[in-house]
Amino acid sequence: MTTTNVTVSQLITCKVSDAFDAFVEPSKITQFWLSSTSGPLSEGSKVTWQFMVPGAVDTVTVDIFKRPSLIQLAWSDGSKTRFEFSESVGGNTKVSITAEVFAGADLMDQVVNTTEGFSIVLCDLKTLLESGRSANLVRAKAELIASSMAAAKGDV
Repeated sequence: MTTTNVTVSQLITCKVSDAFDAFVEPSKITQFWLSSTSGPLSEGSKVTWQFMVPGAVDTVTVDIFKRPSLIQLAWSDGSKTRFEFSESVGGNTKVSITAEVFAGADLMDQVVNTTEGFSIVLCDLKTLLESGRSANLVRAKAELIASSMAAAKGDV
């Protein structure tokens, strides 16, 4: 199946290792992105992630793990996502996320949703690492998604 890549980036005032660890450590990733995880990320690990959207769960396998610069995950559908961390000017860390999306009839929707989703994740991470607390941006988006799903099913 054909894929296309979507990349989003954010500058965060923090150490590269702090941004990297935010995606690796369960106690950190659950402060801004996930509601729970079955364990930390490491080379070859297989981890189940529970997202903030009710019922949204996936298992990821870590294909590449180079502390503190790169994590590449394979999702259960076979798509891959790369998280890259590098030093930038002014004491900032550049975090880039490149996600594969499958090129199908709904390609534009997938590109928009993936870009929006990972942009929100990076903005919430930035807020957490720079201020010490999440802005709950991911949680708020999850609530909108859950509400929309309930309305589509006629539960609202």
